[in-house]
Amino acid sequence: MISNHTLRFLTLAGLGSVLATAALAQDDSYYYGGLSVGSSRARIDQERISSSLVGNGLTVTGFSRDERDKAFKLFGGYQFNRHLGVELGYFDLGKFGFATTTTPTGSLNGQIRLAGINLDLIGTMPLTERLSAFVRLGAQHARTRDHFSGTGAVAVLNPNPSSREVNYKAGAGLQYAFGPSLLLRGEAEHYRVNDAVGNHGGVNVVSLSLVFPFGRAPTVAPRVSAAPVYEPPPAPAPVIVAAAPPPPPVVVPAAPPPPRRVSFAAESLFGFDQSTIKPEGRLALDQFASETRATRFDVIMVEGHTDRLGSEAYNQKLSAQRAEAVKAYLVTPGGIEGSKINAGGKGESMPVTQPGDCKGTQQTAKLIACLQPDRRVVIEVTGTR
Repeated sequence: MISNHTLRFLTLAGLGSVLATAALAQDDSYYYGGLSVGSSRARIDQERISSSLVGNGLTVTGFSRDERDKAFKLFGGYQFNRHLGVELGYFDLGKFGFATTTTPTGSLNGQIRLAGINLDLIGTMPLTERLSAFVRLGAQHARTRDHFSGTGAVAVLNPNPSSREVNYKAGAGLQYAFGPSLLLRGEAEHYRVNDAVGNHGGVNVVSLSLVFPFGRAPTVAPRVSAAPVYEPPPAPAPVIVAAAPPPPPVVVPAAPPPPRRVSFAAESLFGFDQSTIKPEGRLALDQFASETRATRFDVIMVEGHTDRLGSEAYNQKLSAQRAEAVKAYLVTPGGIEGSKINAGGKGESMPVTQPGDCKGTQQTAKLIACLQPDRRVVIEVTGTR
């Protein structure tokens, strides 16, 4: 007779961390559900099984194993904010097995099936407007069901052992947002499992998942204006020449023109919560710099403004960083003398919207869209001639 300790599944690979702003898929809090399908793989410990048979006076003459199967998962969760969520799921990792032949004539076949529930914490790091990286770490309660059968010289004491045990699981992957109500995940996961006969090992799963957020506003979209709009400066006031009694004629000079002000929507120049100028924003600033270089002026003032979402200190810092970024671009490659440009941040102190226009304090898609006019960069040119 052989020992029950005949099957072991070992860990194949560890999963690394993904280091981790605002992406489309993580703009607000929401519930979601989804399903996952993929490929699972375990490792059959041939050496241990063969040693057990040899210890019972048998010689292994043949050994085959089935270490791959399909896996699926059903899950639901809650996204607290753009970086943290929790997820509950049911998983089925499939079944794996082996078959041996022995001398004296006999055979031993074994099979294991794994399924259970899991509870994970998920950390998300947006990489672009739509693409995010994520890691997960959690606990899973798996039921392991084994089946062993022997013929000829091989006898099995317990043909159907099973167990239930709580172990850890971990995973990492990428997530892409097609829209506010559909996300696609690709990920790799590792499940620590018990094989029901006293051994511990692991099952690795590579899968694709469809995620369906519930009740998200259709206004959630990349916070980018359709295109940066450049407003040309007004035409200079005409010079009025007043005739005087001869001799000689007297020319009355025109009053100096008012300061020239140009306002850029923040989303046309920068990504959300960022101070790096985007390619489309550079085109608008290139046009502004080209026209400004063709005039004579005394000073240029660059002001950064934010909406009221977030802390006052954070908004002040972000507005100042954006103003300095625009100044730096107007100097290089804009070709405007840096000593004639002043830059400063106004934070949330000078909103365009009125106090009653945009109600609420939670960072929802509707409130973000309503406060869009407040997020801007204003450039004022004085002394233009």
